[in-house]
Amino acid sequence: MQDDIQHNNLMILGSGPAGYTAAIYAARANLKPVLITGNNQGGQLMNTNEIENWPGDITSIDGATLMHRMHQHAMNFKTNIISDHIHAVNFEEYPFFLQGEKNKYTANSVIIATGANPRYLGLTSEKKFQGRGVSTCAVCDGFFYKNNEVAVVGGGNTAVEETLYLSNLVKHVHLIHRRTHFKAEKILLDRLAKQIQENKVSLYLNTTIQDILGDSCGVTNLVLKKTQLKTEQKIFNLAISGLFVAIGHEPNTEIFINQIKMNNGYIIIKSGIHGNFTQTSVPGVFAAGDVVDHVYRQAITSSASGCMAALDSERYLNTINS
Repeated sequence: MQDDIQHNNLMILGSGPAGYTAAIYAARANLKPVLITGNNQGGQLMNTNEIENWPGDITSIDGATLMHRMHQHAMNFKTNIISDHIHAVNFEEYPFFLQGEKNKYTANSVIIATGANPRYLGLTSEKKFQGRGVSTCAVCDGFFYKNNEVAVVGGGNTAVEETLYLSNLVKHVHLIHRRTHFKAEKILLDRLAKQIQENKVSLYLNTTIQDILGDSCGVTNLVLKKTQLKTEQKIFNLAISGLFVAIGHEPNTEIFINQIKMNNGYIIIKSGIHGNFTQTSVPGVFAAGDVVDHVYRQAITSSASGCMAALDSERYLNTINS
């Protein structure tokens, strides 16, 4: 750890679509931004196998390639990209103070784009078998189950995307959802229906996971519960080799507790139609991407809010420097 404190005009926390887009816009505005990558450089998109809806890319692109392009774009405008992880901040003093694992920093303005992490079921057995049959990334770990049966739990886009990816890779996929209806997009549900028809996927609705069973080699079974049955058959075992958890994400905002206003872990921003859309409860601190959005959670909406945060920060810095 260096004792010297590095002062910056604008610091951007996070290296996903929101962070990189903010860096590109801020650098073009000559704000000399410093981007702190965090521990998960590239964010969640690094684990996305196929992106079909990125405007301008007619053929699909994988997430790692897209994030590499964003990184290179930010570098092209001379963004100072630092590999560090901020674990404490003080927004009560000015300039703002940020404590990293490698260095200490101060900044005139900060853009928070720290993204989100996968949410887990909360089972004790889930932690026990994490990395030995329990995963949150089919693209990362699906290869290891090529000749096996696996399960996916969840009902949104991520769960269906994971299921579709695995259905072309493993022996069979069991999709488990606690409700009757899915939140996923219709085009994904149409593809899922096709895989079910071809007997590549089995569907378990109104079903929850009660426990994960296994041995020294890893996961062997799930204990499932049919929530709408009142007979003894409502609890049963499902033999699988791997479980992919896709039930949502938690925003990476713990270090901002008691520093800025939040709601259920998500940072509250000004929003509205009069500009300064991404302003948090602390003037000069802005937020973009999944830390402010639990509804849309798309790469393009994250990028768009990163753009707005950079423009809002530019206006703020021009005000304090005038």
